[in-house]
Amino acid sequence: MANVDLILLQRVEKLGQMGELVAVKPGYARNYLLPQGKAVRATKANKERFERERANLEAQNIKRRDEAERVAERVAGLSVTLIRQASDAGALYGSVSSRDIAEATTEAGLGITRNQVLLVHPIKALGISSVRVELHPEVIIEVKVNVARSPEEAEKQVRGESIAPEEEEKPELGPLFGQEEAEA
Repeated sequence: MANVDLILLQRVEKLGQMGELVAVKPGYARNYLLPQGKAVRATKANKERFERERANLEAQNIKRRDEAERVAERVAGLSVTLIRQASDAGALYGSVSSRDIAEATTEAGLGITRNQVLLVHPIKALGISSVRVELHPEVIIEVKVNVARSPEEAEKQVRGESIAPEEEEKPELGPLFGQEEAEA
């Protein structure tokens, strides 16, 4: 199948900058770029319209980027704690998804959607993870996600203490089956 030519209306990570003419697979264009308003088909009419509106689009983009940078400065170093059930080995019963992280950051004062959370794989173990959040295509911040079984355990993780269960001391066993130890 032939690629589709598009004009990007904003920066798209790993694809290009605003105004670039790109060729992408039809499914990527049809299912993501076009419905999200990130690109338009590269027809003659759209090229002319884009060139007429380019200055206005760039000004809007700069305004949104500046606003996102101010928000990023305000919430720099944001850390959220999620309480989940987990096994003794630290594996979660379930996982922490981008929706969970978006809800926790919204409660912490940073209103984002789950689409802005750039989570490669769901979090499936206890601990502190660093997650990227896209405030704007050109402004990405790091949010620390602390997954623990209890608030006390979360505080231990922040301090860097181990949360592994403490091993109990085992009593030393004497001679087995009435055998006496060999004297040297």
